[in-house]
Amino acid sequence: MLLAFSVAPSGTGRADGSVHDAVAAAVQVVRDSGLPNRTDAMFTTVEGEWDEVFDVVKRATEAVAPFGSRISLVMKADIRPGYTGELDGKLERMESALET
Repeated sequence: MLLAFSVAPSGTGRADGSVHDAVAAAVQVVRDSGLPNRTDAMFTTVEGEWDEVFDVVKRATEAVAPFGSRISLVMKADIRPGYTGELDGKLERMESALET
C-alpha cells in the first residue's frame, strides 16, 4: 500500500504559525522506519504493508504532539495487494505516458 499523510499541530503559540519543527519530527520518524518514503511540500508518502505503514503514521503523529494543543491528520491510501515499488512505479508510468 501507499499511504500519503499530512500531520501538523495547532495551538502552537507561534506568532508566525509555522509548524516546520513539528513536521520535521514526524518526517524523521518516517525516515527512521526504513520504509520507502517521499516527502513533498504537502504530504509524506510511505510504502509498505498495512500494519507497518499505520504504525509509522501513528508514531509520526505522536512525534507532533509536543508541539501544540491538538493535531490534524489527513490520510489517503492506495491499497493494491500484490504490488510493490509503486512509490516510484506510478511516477515512472506517468512520465512514460507524457513522453508518447
